Amino acid sequence: MSTTLIAVTVATAAWVGFSGFSLLRRADFVVQPLIAYKVPRTWWTPLALAKTAGAIGLLAGLAVPALGIAAALGLTAYFLGAIITVLRARSYKTLPFPILYLAPVVATLAITA
Repeated sequence: MSTTLIAVTVATAAWVGFSGFSLLRRADFVVQPLIAYKVPRTWWTPLALAKTAGAIGLLAGLAVPALGIAAALGLTAYFLGAIITVLRARSYKTLPFPILYLAPVVATLAITA
């Protein structure tokens, strides 16, 4: 297992985990865009748990690579969905944010697989 894989995976898991935790605690900087995008409040907790589970899965992938690959694929789908949501809301100024989450997840997937 390479040092690069460990560093990228841990950094990505921390980044995504922070996002999931921020949504779970309803941080204003996360909640306000969701309101603007018209994401139903009933989805917020499941979305937060999906991000948090994905972050944990990335870390578990350091021990069991198949788990890390599955987590990275799931997070890739999640953040592609976030990009679509932002585009549908025509909130082009906030488009970089889901891309900034997607990029390290894809990088983690690329060096894992």
